[in-house]
Parts: sequence; C-alpha cells; structure tokens
Amino acid sequence: MIPVPPSGAAHPPASSVVSAPDGGAQSPVVPTIDLDADGVHHGFLKLPWSRDDSAWGAVMVPVTVVARGNGPTALLTGGNHGDEYEGPIALARLANTLRAEDVRGRVIILPFMNHPAVLAGRRTSPIDGGNLNRSFPGRPDGSITQKIADFVMRELVARADCVLDIHAGGRTLDFLPFAAVHVLADTDLQSRCEAAMRAFDAPWSLRMLELDSVGLFDTVVEGAGKVFVTTELGGGGSATARSVDIATHGIQGFLHHFGIVDNSPPRHGSVLLDMPDGDCYVGCEHAGMLEMCRDLGDTVHNGDLLARVHSITRTGEAAVEYHAGRDGILVARHFPGLIQIGDTLAVLAEEVMA
Repeated sequence: MIPVPPSGAAHPPASSVVSAPDGGAQSPVVPTIDLDADGVHHGFLKLPWSRDDSAWGAVMVPVTVVARGNGPTALLTGGNHGDEYEGPIALARLANTLRAEDVRGRVIILPFMNHPAVLAGRRTSPIDGGNLNRSFPGRPDGSITQKIADFVMRELVARADCVLDIHAGGRTLDFLPFAAVHVLADTDLQSRCEAAMRAFDAPWSLRMLELDSVGLFDTVVEGAGKVFVTTELGGGGSATARSVDIATHGIQGFLHHFGIVDNSPPRHGSVLLDMPDGDCYVGCEHAGMLEMCRDLGDTVHNGDLLARVHSITRTGEAAVEYHAGRDGILVARHFPGLIQIGDTLAVLAEEVMA
C-alpha cells in the first residue's frame, strides 16, 4: 500500500506520474486536482490515450474530493459498469451539493469510474472491451481499463478507510434493491462490512455468493483490509425515481456511519438475506424467448416453476421449464425477453431470521 501523503501535501505537477510502491512500472494517470487538500475540488484523472483522432489525447475520468481536517476517508464509486445509472446519478448530485463544512475527513467521489463505458452506455469499455469489475487490481502498463483499475487501487483505495461501489443490473439483469457484502475469512472485517451495509439501509441486505470473484473490485479492496459495500439497485439499463432515492439515502447513511457527515437519514429497515450455496443460481441451458413465471420478491420453494424458455425457431416444440433448486426469495432475474445458453436466468436468496 502506498503511504498516504499528509493533508495539504503539494500536488504533483501535471507532467508527473505516480510511482509504483514496489519500484516497478509507474502509473500514467495524473489527477488534475490535489487529492489531499481541504476544500471542494472538481477535476479529472487524466490518462493519456493516443489514437487516430487525437495523437496526444487522454481519457478524462471526472473526480471530486471534498475534505476538511482529520477523519476517515470514504471512496464512493459508480459507473464501474457503464450501463448502470443509480450510482452515477446519485454521486453526480452529491459532488454538486456536498460542502467541505459538512465533512469531517474526506470523501472521494468517482461517479463514472469506467468513463469510456459510461459514455457509450455499455457494460464494458468500447476502447479495449475491458470489464473494469473483472480487471482489478489492474496494471499500470496494461490496457486502458487495467490502467484505470491500477490507479484506483494505487491512489484512491490506498487513501480510503471504506469503499462504497454502487451497482445495478445494467441492460441484462434486474434486481431487488439491495446492498451487499461477502462472507470473509476475516470475521472482524466482515462484521465491519455488515455494519456499513446495514447503515446503507437498502430495502434488502444480502450476504452475496459470487459466481466468479477473480478481478472484482470487491475482492481486492477486501483483500486490502478495507470495509467494502456494494449494491444492486434495479436494472434494465435505466434508473427509477425509487432506485435513485435508495442510492441517495444509502450514501448518506454510509457516510454518517463512519462519522464523516453529521446528518443521519431516517431508517427504513432492511431485510437480511443470505446465499448459502450454489443452488441459489439458476443458469440457462437453452436459447429462446424467456417467460418468467415468478416476479422479483416472490417466495418460492424447491421445485417450483420459475420460468419457461420458448423456441423461436419453430412451432410445435414444448417450452423448457426451469425450476427452483431450493427454497428462497427471487432476488434477480434475466431482463431481456430473449435469453442465451449460459445466461443466468434467476437468483434466489433466503431470509435470515433474527
């Protein structure tokens, strides 16, 4: 981990690069603002990108830092995937309204973390096809996406005490609105993550079982010993008034939990869910037209019909039925009307009784 410079440290000149902590490759990303100065600072993470239409061009990732005195540092990120909008909307609003006098410590706001993907409205970067949330900890000498991941870890996570990464389902999934943490070997860290998840106060809170944790932002931040909370706040490639309100409310609760802001939002209460095994995921083994037979939030039992997949290449062919492999609540579903072999069709979780 890079030592955090003291508050008020001199901002590096624009021509400088960030040194690697092990003396290896250096990051080409340069912040255009002082990440450590008190006050409100809006700027960019400037990443050189030479291309046909701009030989000395750059990717400019917007960033805001709001800081005052000593206290914890929170890193708030959205746009890890470019077709998920609750995080970018709520964080862009926060960047416009949060004042230094309202803060004890520091808030680093990165609303559009994978900025090329956000500009394109895509899950992945149109520049290199990179999925930022499968690219951590990144490489300073790698692709554009890997360079962004490397700088976020090298400079932003290194400064942070806690990280909130706001997700939704994008164009291909839809979720119950929940905040989530993972079950960790470090039980003390998991307890601190769960307390922060509860403070987010989404309608649902989930101990999430990942299909693949390699390269996740979550995994590397947790590995660095930092409190990490993620979310899934809807989906379908858009945001709703309710889902943005949940994000806004949750951010305030998260910051208040760490003593960074004083104002505590009213608590709505959150239902705790768990994903204890792989039967929580229902994968699709057929391509065709998806007919969901249960809706998000429905309670289902082992063997219940969840969905049918209809052939769109011929008539007279029976639809393939998909059934629940366990009891639970339907917390996620495939969103588009057409589904492919290998897609996740549905996700179940069970309520944790107090």
